[in-house]
Amino acid sequence: MSKKKKETRTRKKDTREKTQTGKHQQVILNLLDAESHRGLTLAQIIRKTGAKKKEDLKKIERFIQSLLDSDRIRQLSNGNFISNRSEEEFVGTVDHVSSRFGYVDIGEEADIYVKAKDLGSAVHGDTVKVSIFPTKHGDHREGKVVEVVKRNRTRFVGRIEVSANFAFVIPDFRKIHQDFFVYPENINGAKTNDKVVIDVVSWAEEDKKPEAKVIQVLGKAGENEAEIHSIMAEFELPFRFPEDVEKESQAIEEGITKQEIKQRRDFRAITTFTIDPEDAKDFDDALSFKKLDNGHYEIGVHIADVTHYVRPNSLLEKEAFDRATSVYLVDRTIPMLPERLSNGLCSLRPDEDKLTFAAVFEMDAKGKIYDQWFGRTVIHSDKRFSYEEAQEVLETGRGPFKEELTILNDLAKKLRKERFSKGAVNFETTEVKFKLDDKGIPLAVIPKIRKDAHKLIEEFMLLANKHVATFVYDYKKGKEKNTFVYRIHDFPDPDKVKDFALFAKQFGHRMNVEEASISQSLNKLMGDIEGKPEQHVLEQLAIRTMAKAKYSTETKGHFGLAFNHYSHFTSPIRRYPDMMAHRLLQHYLDDGKPVSKADYEERCEHSSEREKRAADAERASIKYKQVEFMTYAEKKDYDGLISGVTEWGIYVEIIETKCEGMIRMADMTDDFYEFDEKNYRIIGRKTGKIYRLGDRISVRIKKTDIDRRLIDLIFADSVVQIEEEDTAPARPGRRNRRDA
Repeated sequence: MSKKKKETRTRKKDTREKTQTGKHQQVILNLLDAESHRGLTLAQIIRKTGAKKKEDLKKIERFIQSLLDSDRIRQLSNGNFISNRSEEEFVGTVDHVSSRFGYVDIGEEADIYVKAKDLGSAVHGDTVKVSIFPTKHGDHREGKVVEVVKRNRTRFVGRIEVSANFAFVIPDFRKIHQDFFVYPENINGAKTNDKVVIDVVSWAEEDKKPEAKVIQVLGKAGENEAEIHSIMAEFELPFRFPEDVEKESQAIEEGITKQEIKQRRDFRAITTFTIDPEDAKDFDDALSFKKLDNGHYEIGVHIADVTHYVRPNSLLEKEAFDRATSVYLVDRTIPMLPERLSNGLCSLRPDEDKLTFAAVFEMDAKGKIYDQWFGRTVIHSDKRFSYEEAQEVLETGRGPFKEELTILNDLAKKLRKERFSKGAVNFETTEVKFKLDDKGIPLAVIPKIRKDAHKLIEEFMLLANKHVATFVYDYKKGKEKNTFVYRIHDFPDPDKVKDFALFAKQFGHRMNVEEASISQSLNKLMGDIEGKPEQHVLEQLAIRTMAKAKYSTETKGHFGLAFNHYSHFTSPIRRYPDMMAHRLLQHYLDDGKPVSKADYEERCEHSSEREKRAADAERASIKYKQVEFMTYAEKKDYDGLISGVTEWGIYVEIIETKCEGMIRMADMTDDFYEFDEKNYRIIGRKTGKIYRLGDRISVRIKKTDIDRRLIDLIFADSVVQIEEEDTAPARPGRRNRRDA
């Protein structure tokens, strides 16, 4: 054989061997890629490749060594081999919905499913980096947290259990699914069943629990003050104003000078009154009413002139910005401004001269606006109406200012009708309040009923907010638009609307899901379902379908109100964005140039975040009182509506008390139920039994847990036997420990 032929044959043999080697290496790489976080032992690799012959085993060892040499794989300290493949990674926020799993929200893309063991030390709210597995969990990609980028918080509230050598704190927040270990020297005098505030010392590592120290003892669990204080601490709400802020508020002079009045439009001689809740102390807004010679009406919407007293860069200003909003818990208000301002200087109390900022409209009897004026005013309120008092005047036609109230109510109805004709969405949600005894224990849950007096005030506040925003937007026609603080509400997500329409169709209702027709279609649906069994559930689901309103310097319009431009101008005592709107409006009335958009956008984002915090805290306080009320409520069967469906259970709102609890899947022992997310239902695998959002069912209280503000329910006809301990009214300080 010639030398040339021998070389050719050798090259071909080498090529075949390289090809075979490459194929075998790729098989091993694929196996390791599929186990990208745990890796595989040599024995597992051999078993998975099916190799049995000695020569094959030696080849696999050679292949692995070659992959190690080329840095395509590496060997861990436990001996496992793992792929060095670059993984797809995302940064997002942890939503730890269950003790078994959570999701990482990465924005516009679908959430990533993460098992609890793959969250590492991350807890709910943390910003994390997550890598994606090759496998999926249902419709969701599955991943593992590889890094905690930013902790959401390091301070928590919970109930402490003290032992001889250590203590544990069980956090109140239901999405924190692990207890915190506390060494004796860090207990700070707390006793078992105290509510405490803790700071995290170190986060969980492998099998260890996170470690914390007690920094504040709030009181005994179950007592009203301790529970409300724990909610305030949980949401990082301030307990009091700093001393220097209080001093600054006390130093403000009370009187109104003649010089100040000269700079304002004087409405003191014009009929003016306020209409507010019966227990209100801070009166933000007043209405003035005057008949004009041409038959029209002059109606002034006068708003407390907070920015006259709270100056830029003052301590009061900085504190108001930080708080951004007042917070209304079930038994108290956490105000944005000190009492001297909120209930005193700024509050539009009757029979006192007050400084205000107004939007004044000339209107005819049909609600048509002929003229408008914006500026600072001084008023003298003639009457402080509660909603109930104003409503009585409207219903009986008797009482003070009956003519003015009747005309304003007629105009409000016309304004409301016009809003809906232009596409405003008509959602009427039921809110509740509590009748409390002197110790804060709830005696009754009372639904709030909105009548004409409420709607009258609402319409004129909406009118002022809309026209202030529109005025600033149109004020200058130059190249650069005036920066302003708008309240915006985006169009709902089209996919969510389609899902909602499909669900409504199950009840026999059809919706037009085209963007231009959504609001009219929703209003028609709301009218069609009024008084029907499905009304409550479809209203609630429709609200969930909507986007969230927020503050912004971008004028994107307000979908829910069908306004092109809208702002918050009418509540500066309790909302910082209204203070910003007042300052900016006056700045432009004084021919000021457009201000920094970036600066105000940052303030808008802060205000939106604070607004969400306030809403979450308010809901938590309501939930606490609902759970407490049901703890002492009569032990009987209750009618309820399924208000939510999840893969771990169904939420049920008790019709009689408006309290919501959950029937857990674990307690539904008659069948194995599967979650049908798109159709808002669960289905029994054997029986085919369906429980759907909106279904009416009968339930019984199984257990209440005030610490975590939870009500566990079971079906009224369930055969599950409930231990007496679980059904007995819980004594303050004695609570059932949450499930592991």
